[in-house]
Amino acid sequence: MSLDFRDPLYFLAPLAGLTDLPFRSVVKKFGVDVTVSEMISSNALAYGSKKTEKMLEKSPLENPYSIQIAGSNEDIIKRAVDVINSQDGVDCIDLNCGCPVPKVVNNLQGSALLTDLKKMAKAIETIKKHSNKQYTSVKIRLGFAEKNHLEIAKICQESGADFIAVHGRTRSGKFKAPVDYDAIAEIKANLKIPVIANGDIDSKAKANWVLEHTKCDGIMIGRGAVGRPWIFKEIKENIEVTKDLIADVVIEHFEQMLNFYGDYGVILFRKHLHTYSKYGYLGASEFRNRINRVTDVNEARDVIEGFFRFNSKVRSKWI
Repeated sequence: MSLDFRDPLYFLAPLAGLTDLPFRSVVKKFGVDVTVSEMISSNALAYGSKKTEKMLEKSPLENPYSIQIAGSNEDIIKRAVDVINSQDGVDCIDLNCGCPVPKVVNNLQGSALLTDLKKMAKAIETIKKHSNKQYTSVKIRLGFAEKNHLEIAKICQESGADFIAVHGRTRSGKFKAPVDYDAIAEIKANLKIPVIANGDIDSKAKANWVLEHTKCDGIMIGRGAVGRPWIFKEIKENIEVTKDLIADVVIEHFEQMLNFYGDYGVILFRKHLHTYSKYGYLGASEFRNRINRVTDVNEARDVIEGFFRFNSKVRSKWI
């Protein structure tokens, strides 16, 4: 499927441990244009990890769909791309050049590639050369310790990236430093390929401001969608979400987790329930304490449905 950048596109950002198939399939129903897999190790793909290959799976709703890989070794990246090439329904391979996590950085992956731009360029060129997918993209930060965002972005373009997503912090800024939207705007003004803005976008007002300020071709939302998968519908259609809808979404998400992970989905879903339950719900603390101890599927379903259905009747709108 071709990406039409004539109007702003809305992307779900890849978040390790969060943006798995169950979550993406829920978000997709609320109007996100492009979904991206969790960050996937090129090493694990190259060496045939079945657990990692399962992470490539997509929902039938996900169209277009991008797979993000992390890596720096050209041969390993080529082998990982060969695995992805065998997957139907994938439109893009994205190279992660932004992850700040030490175990990734210490392997010269993620944002560590920003310290070796020749290696970054080779990695992009390798994907572009060997991929049979329509697009090659890159997710970057503004630099590693210091900003050199224009140099990074221009190398991405010269190396064959069809578009880039820019998280408006350096690696040293991690997720706490203020997002530099001026720097993102500067990248957009100096590149010919589309640029997607990313970082601290959590409302319709913020999304509109970022698009206007940066002149970017779209926005990418990650943590702003966790616990609020309907955020894309809020932004695109200017709706106000009721608690009735939230209860339905949480229950559907739970069932999707069970379908994908089996009974272990009960435990994996806890982190999402902690976020879903934080918006002014009665008894939220007690609910979280209880759900943390539940492992039985039927008991978990009863506790989740009881809590969210009760709160949907208490107040029609969340705060």
